[in-house]
Amino acid sequence: MRQVEEAPLPGFGTARPVSAPKPHWQGHRDRLRTKLIDRGANALEDYELLETLLFAFIPRRDVKPIAKALLARFGSLSGVLAARPADLTKVAGVGETVAAYLKATAEIGARATRETLKARTVISSWTALQDYVKRELQHEGREQFRVLFLDRKNQLITDETLGHGTVDHAPVYPREIARRALELQACSLILVHNHPSGDPTPSRADIDMTREIMDALDALEITVHDHLIAARSGVLSFRAQGLI
Repeated sequence: MRQVEEAPLPGFGTARPVSAPKPHWQGHRDRLRTKLIDRGANALEDYELLETLLFAFIPRRDVKPIAKALLARFGSLSGVLAARPADLTKVAGVGETVAAYLKATAEIGARATRETLKARTVISSWTALQDYVKRELQHEGREQFRVLFLDRKNQLITDETLGHGTVDHAPVYPREIARRALELQACSLILVHNHPSGDPTPSRADIDMTREIMDALDALEITVHDHLIAARSGVLSFRAQGLI
């Protein structure tokens, strides 16, 4: 006898898979990417920019709390990018991989600014120079003394650290600066150091040291264009203050 295929009873047909709803953060990522593309990066808040960066490093998690925690701990975007990897990983959700990518991002920015300086006359590119000095030094926890060596066109030859120190002192040797300037065939230079205290006001020792360096270079006909002090509150220029 031929079997008759029975039709399924209403409501009892073949089960269809039910798709799970998207996590709330996935829709947020899409919206934030669209905002960046349509309106530009300037339209994003600091924590949103940091979120966008973290999307690539943390693919399956809500990163807004992590971005806000990083800003709360380090105070600013520049503070986050300048932080040591060991300090970054103290923030919940930030592992060694994320810390490494954040430091790589910071270095990309620093190298891009350095390339800009090399392509221009440094002493006429104050904004680029100030941005570079701030990015490099304003969040350093220990004092560094660096020298930007310039050629006869006042373009950057190299930026070198010639002194590391404690939280309030970095030893500097004028003869070492003079020797290095001759090796590089530099015609002029800009002195740079940081004040971890946050206040860029020069000390008496800063002023005296600058004079000693200038005296050592005068005989070699090498000019000191400026001495910049970087701190969290900004960058101070000796020349602008009438100290050179």
